[in-house]
Amino acid sequence: MNDGGNNIDAPILFPYDPKQFWQSIRQIIREEIANAEKVKTTHPTYETPGLTYKPLYKVAEVCDLFHVTKTTIYDWIRHGKLKPYKIRSRVYFLWQDIQKLLRPD
Repeated sequence: MNDGGNNIDAPILFPYDPKQFWQSIRQIIREEIANAEKVKTTHPTYETPGLTYKPLYKVAEVCDLFHVTKTTIYDWIRHGKLKPYKIRSRVYFLWQDIQKLLRPD
């Protein structure tokens, strides 16, 4: 230990100069960040080439699109404004039917 100075000498536990050690650590971090950016996770795309719109919409998506509640959607179904299509246990709506509601003739 240095007396009276700000530098404190610590016992060396491994044979590296502290500056060289930190440079090595910084380099390793840079390499890891670069590798992580290269290997970004890609989300699967469900797009069909040539398809310019989403063909089926869930109830929640139609609610968001029209800013209405599920109750309103079910009321539209009851009154014939929207036709539901059931696929297994899910209910979907066709894009064409949604377009008719968006642009009433």
